[in-house]
Amino acid sequence: MTSSKTPALAARIERFPIAGSFTISRGAKTEAVTVVAELSQNGLLGRGECVPYPRYGETPEATLAAIEAMQAAVAGGLTRQALQAAMPPGAARNALDCALIDLEAKAAGQRAWNLLERPIPGERTTAYTISLGTPEAMAAATAKAAHRPLLKIKLGGDGDDARIAAVRKAAPESELIVDANESWTEANLERNLAACDAVGVTLVEQPLPAGKDDALARIKRPLMVCADESVHDRNSLAPLRNRYDAVNIKLDKTGGLTEALAMADAAQALGFEIMIGCMVATSLSMAPAMLVTPQARFVDLDGPLLLARDRDHALRYDESLVYPPDASLWG
Repeated sequence: MTSSKTPALAARIERFPIAGSFTISRGAKTEAVTVVAELSQNGLLGRGECVPYPRYGETPEATLAAIEAMQAAVAGGLTRQALQAAMPPGAARNALDCALIDLEAKAAGQRAWNLLERPIPGERTTAYTISLGTPEAMAAATAKAAHRPLLKIKLGGDGDDARIAAVRKAAPESELIVDANESWTEANLERNLAACDAVGVTLVEQPLPAGKDDALARIKRPLMVCADESVHDRNSLAPLRNRYDAVNIKLDKTGGLTEALAMADAAQALGFEIMIGCMVATSLSMAPAMLVTPQARFVDLDGPLLLARDRDHALRYDESLVYPPDASLWG
């Protein structure tokens, strides 16, 4: 029997169907595969959810194994602070970090933002994602979402000038941000940036492949450019200052909320604008990320809106407004 002085750790893989399909430059998927970590102690349950990302060599099975491998450390009294050195940044550490915070908040009878001495998050407008497709398909999808104030448009390289023009025509009033997911090249970079600028796009996310983005420092950028795959945790920030104007903080990259909050502080100190982003996942993944929203210029936490069903006690979404989590979900 596990001592009440230390929590017991369990983890599992869960699957949630996507409404239709979700397509970016690297391919399409029809379900969100998440890994959940649960810490139980004295009748309390702390939970955290992560999304293993193949782009970084992660799989659900390996992520599950990495979490389960921490059972002895957890039983030995692993703290959230010690976790940062015990596991590398990534999805597995994210799930465990968020579960530790959730359990710690429940044990203290506090909300997570009070426990961590952060500002109380309020409701924020989240981006709503339009998947990559033909200009005609993207325009049709955009027309259905044109009432939303902030749209995130997935692009894919050649033909992006036609795609973004079609999207703008279908949503003349929405603020547009674009995510190229590393699909542009030095040959089409300036042309595609100009096409985005011409229709009033506010920001372009990760146009060039990570590690091959030096060209961004050599050109005059007509609009804000945001790093995603090029940035992971605090250690990756400084080299990006001449290439990017903003950084996309995702808990699955930072390895949890603990590092995400520290990274947000460091990014602001370096002059970056902040986007708080997500993978396609349930409200349990979005809930901890809400604590970063007070520092974010852009909020992209629409993962649950893309699912056919969310989990119980889900975040409240009022069209594009997302609200902080109830304690019954997390924190």
